[in-house]
Amino acid sequence: MSQLKVGFIGLGYMGRPMCANLLKKGFPVVVWNRSRPGIEFAVSHGAVEVNSAREVAEASDIVVTSVKHGGDTAEVALGHNGLSCGARPGMILIDMSTIAPAEARSIAGRLAERGVLMLDAPVSGSTPRAEAGTLSIMVGGPSEAFERALPVLQAMGSSIVHVGEENGAGQGAKLCNQVLVLVNLLATCEALTLGAGLGLDVRRVYDAVKGGAGGSWQFENLGAKLLQGDLEPGGTVETVQKDLDILMSAARALHMTLPGSSLVQQLYNAVEADGKGKKGHQALVAAYERLSGVHIPDHVG
Repeated sequence: MSQLKVGFIGLGYMGRPMCANLLKKGFPVVVWNRSRPGIEFAVSHGAVEVNSAREVAEASDIVVTSVKHGGDTAEVALGHNGLSCGARPGMILIDMSTIAPAEARSIAGRLAERGVLMLDAPVSGSTPRAEAGTLSIMVGGPSEAFERALPVLQAMGSSIVHVGEENGAGQGAKLCNQVLVLVNLLATCEALTLGAGLGLDVRRVYDAVKGGAGGSWQFENLGAKLLQGDLEPGGTVETVQKDLDILMSAARALHMTLPGSSLVQQLYNAVEADGKGKKGHQALVAAYERLSGVHIPDHVG
């Protein structure tokens, strides 16, 4: 059994399987969460429940957080009864949430005043990859912390890259990842909607192009869901919109033009206005279908 004692906070869609994989690898894990279902899941897999983020820190060498917003990370790390209240010097926080690079730097700086090291380590991959322990993890922060935390990261991911020594580097890489994910998804929705509009059997279109130069993970995996009309979430439209807000804010600060990402955000605004904010991010197709007057599953032979 590993000698590293691990804490985990944030037991949602992704956090639960990530925590389960730490337990499978033999790490003793203590957990705290704002809602009961996540705690009950973790305890059923062998974790020990405590009563606050502070108690998580008191029991841990390394704490993993996977929450929704930068404000949530700051509250867990620095708020009343937060991690900083119970952390010993040398403790490492691995924040696997997707937050703004500037927020990661700010939180890391305040933790450093208490002798706590931080890694920002956002992930890429669906819930099934979280379950399989094959997430891609992009890490920013000091090498010392990265080397010590690597066994914990390896329990949750198969591709782990230390992007840079400065906090925020991992979050910056995640923004680049989101551009690729979402613009590829845009192309997936556009291509399959066009196939339906042309009166083609879109399943045959899908089979014909998925192995070619236009293929992608988004096309092969989420395209298959679109053929079935499956809009159920692995990650939700609301979560993607949060990432897009961070991405476009960073672009504005840099005076950069990101037309593809901007278009994706506008189309997601329409999807949310149609009441689909809690659907999976492949629900982007709903905007295309409404504008084009077609429904992809109706054109599957």
